[in-house]
Amino acid sequence: MNFLKSGIKTVLGAPEPGQQPSVAETVERLVERASNSTLLEDRRDACRALKALSRKYRLEVGAQGLDTLRQILELDRADNETINYALDTLNNVVSPSQFEDEEDKPHIPMNIGDQFTEMFIKDPHNIQLILDLLDEYDFRVRLSAVQFLISLLTNRTKDIQEIILDKPMGVSKMMDLLGDTREVIRNETLLLLIKLTKGNANIQKIVAFENAFDRLFEIVSSEGYSDGGIIVEDCLLLMLNLLKNNSSNINFFKEGSYIQKMLPMFNIPEESEEIGWSPQKVSNLHCMLQLVRTLVSPSNSAQIISNCQKIMKNVGLLDAMCNILMASGVPADILTETINSVGEVVRGEGSNQEFIGNVIAPSYPPRPAIIVLLMSMVNEKQPFPLRCAVLYCFQCYLSHNEMSQANLVQTLLPSSSDVALLMLLSQWMSHCPAAVSAFLQVPGGVGYLVNQTSSNEHDDNECLLQGLSAFLLAICINFNDDSVASYTRDSLKQLLLKRVGMELFCAKLGEVSRHELYNKAAKHPQLRVASPKEVLIDYEFCRLFKSLESVLGHSLAERRANGAEADEAELEQYKALIRQQDARLHELVHQLDALAGQARELQSTLNDSLAANSLLKDENTLLKAQVSANSIPIQPKPTQPDPKLVQYEERMLQLNGEVFRLNEEVTRLNGEVDRLNGELKTAKDAEKNSAEELEKLKKDQDDLLYLLANYDSKTNEYKMRLLQLGEPVEDDEPAEEDNPT
Repeated sequence: MNFLKSGIKTVLGAPEPGQQPSVAETVERLVERASNSTLLEDRRDACRALKALSRKYRLEVGAQGLDTLRQILELDRADNETINYALDTLNNVVSPSQFEDEEDKPHIPMNIGDQFTEMFIKDPHNIQLILDLLDEYDFRVRLSAVQFLISLLTNRTKDIQEIILDKPMGVSKMMDLLGDTREVIRNETLLLLIKLTKGNANIQKIVAFENAFDRLFEIVSSEGYSDGGIIVEDCLLLMLNLLKNNSSNINFFKEGSYIQKMLPMFNIPEESEEIGWSPQKVSNLHCMLQLVRTLVSPSNSAQIISNCQKIMKNVGLLDAMCNILMASGVPADILTETINSVGEVVRGEGSNQEFIGNVIAPSYPPRPAIIVLLMSMVNEKQPFPLRCAVLYCFQCYLSHNEMSQANLVQTLLPSSSDVALLMLLSQWMSHCPAAVSAFLQVPGGVGYLVNQTSSNEHDDNECLLQGLSAFLLAICINFNDDSVASYTRDSLKQLLLKRVGMELFCAKLGEVSRHELYNKAAKHPQLRVASPKEVLIDYEFCRLFKSLESVLGHSLAERRANGAEADEAELEQYKALIRQQDARLHELVHQLDALAGQARELQSTLNDSLAANSLLKDENTLLKAQVSANSIPIQPKPTQPDPKLVQYEERMLQLNGEVFRLNEEVTRLNGEVDRLNGELKTAKDAEKNSAEELEKLKKDQDDLLYLLANYDSKTNEYKMRLLQLGEPVEDDEPAEEDNPT
């Protein structure tokens, strides 16, 4: 402090005896000298003195000297030392943190740095002055400019981002600093870019297309990958900023073959268990795992996720993460994050799921890695976050994996009241008729769900269990392919209506979404709980329930409300069909009778023709006999034939032609009769089937009417109970007004 006072005396001169100036007066004189002195040395000394005062008296220095310091940056740019003092003074004035020298001054606002930042950036040209100073190669000027921008971004991130976006080459100037050979400037530039790219997609795209990933991976490689220092962590944090929720940059990262460059980060030496894991190595690997999860995050598009998953498997990244899972001596938090990462890499991707299913753990006897993970999940001695991670990974392994779902469903019996079991069954059986069929074949499964749904227990967790049972029962109905004869969709629906009732079913289903733990779990994909007691519902189940609750409830409710009308309409349809078939049957009978009469007439005519033909043959024979018996010699070549004989022969030819024609007509009519007999038989069979179907529909309608009457009776009974308890009761339908007489 004495040195500071002596320095100020050198600049301002010694005060008169008994007239010690105040801090405000001292600052005012220094600001005036820095602004009005014609000698550069005087202005430089004034800036140095202001820098010395700015840590303890930043309020006075900022209030009086902010404009002067900005002016110095513009006018005295040729003198690097003066510029450095001005930048350091401004950085102290806008610093977002409190200095130790200010702790004894409670009157200074905590956000004083933010207020001075707002004053400085009112003129966007001031930011351009700082960006121009980044071109200065002088170590102190460049470093001070970067640190000043970091402080400004910390206080007013969005405002500074918008200003820099409007400045040409602003982002490019900062990116060029990553190539500075002086590591201090390079490292400070990493912190600057982390602040700059936070939450701004446009700046993220500009930085990414300025070859940021190439430069960052070069730095990570030179620093030793996961064994490097905090610089590796800063590079990975900057990559996370560039990729998170930015599909354009993720595509650029994927297509630029940068996923392959991540692989060396996961190479764990065999002697790592003996060497141990330093805290920085844990942080580095944790950031890299976060980078993996960002690329395959469920919030990305399905196409991006699938492409990244396939690349990670093809380049060996999935295999490397599995090696970390099976390695010894891996810290618990790294193991937990690796399990979460592996889960999201295999989620919904069949080939990756098959790969993880075939990984064998180095145990004796050898077991599949997925089994070892499940064993650790049920082991209460394992850290609770690790067990939650295994559960999440297991859900990802089963996602859209119908074969594994069906196989696992067959091994699970709903014989306990464990809520988690019902959640797993719901996940596996939704949209999977094969899993539903496997479950319906398990003895006692449906009965358990019906009993739980109709239970009257009022404990909070019991209500949740009843709601989940109702949800799973609705899934069994909605995704039923009727492959199990004893539990078809219609039979399960009737069972639900008779044993539970639609009103009670909807009430039970609504208990799930009203549960406190449901609302907590629905906010984030990964489990974030403090104790095992809070793990009743997870995020994926909440998504499934939210997507299916209204669909299942409305579907069943509409079937019940519209069941009688639908059956009545179907009944009328069958009646109309029967009437149509009956009319067609009568028409065919009339046609058959007419054809039969016509056939009888033709047969009679044919018989008459045959009789006449036979008579003519007899007469012809008689005539020939008479001719032979006469004594009149027969001329060998009579000039004129016997007219009577010619007449008989012509008559015989005519009758033979008529007989042939009538035979053909009879054959045709016989074929038509056979066809009509066939149609008549078909019509009678259809009439019989329609009559049987009509009887069945009448029986179903009677059952529905019985159920509706029973429901109305119970409703009236509940209304009477409510009235006896003094509760208001509203009618379901408005009362009808009496017609005036």
